[in-house]
Amino acid sequence: MQQIEWNDFTRVELRVGRIVAAEVFAQARKPAYVLQVDFGPALGIKKSSAQITHHYSPESLIGKQVVAVVNFPKKQIGPVMSECLVTGFHDENGGVVLCVPDQTVPLGTKLL
Repeated sequence: MQQIEWNDFTRVELRVGRIVAAEVFAQARKPAYVLQVDFGPALGIKKSSAQITHHYSPESLIGKQVVAVVNFPKKQIGPVMSECLVTGFHDENGGVVLCVPDQTVPLGTKLL
């Protein structure tokens, strides 16, 4: 494992957002959803493509708070411009389980 300096970590903007829309990303090569995540008034709503179809339906995602990187450059994924990276962990079968706060926190809050 490569070590990083504290300053490297502080440059990554990991913020809490709430999923306000989720739909099947029909054009994706691998099963995915297009998410709209609200990060509060300062950052607004950002789109993300997320390969999280194994554990979640679009309906189950609405209202869920998630942790996302918001300061990567935008990335074109097929017809979708992804503006943030929603984080998660692979389970034993390769499905992705979202990284979520265990209590509600204000939108846009930065991970410490």
